[in-house]
Amino acid sequence: MTEIVPTAAAPATAAALPALHTAADLHLSPAARAAIEAGVPESTRRAYASDWSAFTAWCATRGRTPLPATPATVTEYVTHLTMAPSARTGRPLAPSSIERALAAIRTMHHAADAPAPQTKAARKVLSGYRERLALSHDPAARPRRADPAVPEALRAMLAACDRTTLAGKRDAALLLLGYACAARISELAALDIADVVETADGLLVTVYRRKIKAHTETAVPYGRIPATCPVRAVRDLLAALADAGRTSGPLLVRIDRHGRIAAPMTRHGRTIGDPDGRLTPGAAADVVTRIAAAAGLEGRWTGHSLRRGFATAARRAGATLERIGRHGGWADGSAALLGYLEEGDRWTDNPVTGL
Repeated sequence: MTEIVPTAAAPATAAALPALHTAADLHLSPAARAAIEAGVPESTRRAYASDWSAFTAWCATRGRTPLPATPATVTEYVTHLTMAPSARTGRPLAPSSIERALAAIRTMHHAADAPAPQTKAARKVLSGYRERLALSHDPAARPRRADPAVPEALRAMLAACDRTTLAGKRDAALLLLGYACAARISELAALDIADVVETADGLLVTVYRRKIKAHTETAVPYGRIPATCPVRAVRDLLAALADAGRTSGPLLVRIDRHGRIAAPMTRHGRTIGDPDGRLTPGAAADVVTRIAAAAGLEGRWTGHSLRRGFATAARRAGATLERIGRHGGWADGSAALLGYLEEGDRWTDNPVTGL
């Protein structure tokens, strides 16, 4: 065996090492901490904060230390979550919710510069919980997914919109543009009028894809049928907004019960929400849910139905993985996209066919 001998320049002992960091080197300013938080989606921050609050409250009742937590504490907490009914549903949390709780615990430890607890035993508890749910045919064993808004469903939803009104024009544009751009509901709600440009071939839509932290110019061609054409739907909405005095600002805005662009919301005399009346992602998702119910569609319809419907329908139509992923701003090798494509291929590329 060759012996590795330190060079003459290397210090012989740890005591000879100089102090490399000052107190200032180890300090993060409030501005830097805020900037780090801004890099995490707001919905994730809210969910993690709720999960962490629940964990610290449980630790307080058990006389355990939440930070730094020991592997035993985390394992006991996961065991508790698999058995205790939640306040919202009266049932123990689903496995995916417990996974998120584990992620929140690790994230809070990292944020506090504390060693994150080892979770091997906790994950074994979670694995056993998943199997127990599956063997008992509990619905919680299956992940809850939004139904895909494939063309048949989309046509039914559009038929439920009163497109003679401003709200109906907005809702139709929301459905068709969200589908054609394969946009996440937060990406769709963030669109401004300036982000949508009509060309001779269709629309060029500048979408900020949050997961890949990049803008994409998504091409949306004209549809063959006017009623389901995203270009015409957006054109109708832009004309209606211009008639209402809006030629800039958010594309998708709140509409009051009188059919007018809603005034800024206030609470105790202070403006809350977007002062320009932009729909929040939650409100945009509610539009999809509401219209699906009005169309008589059964299942689980959310803002994600549009993005999932695009991926499913595009695959059924023969589009390649690369084209679908690039159009919708999926990260390379996205597990979510591969899952959608497997569902789209269930019948069109079934290995049993022809055997």
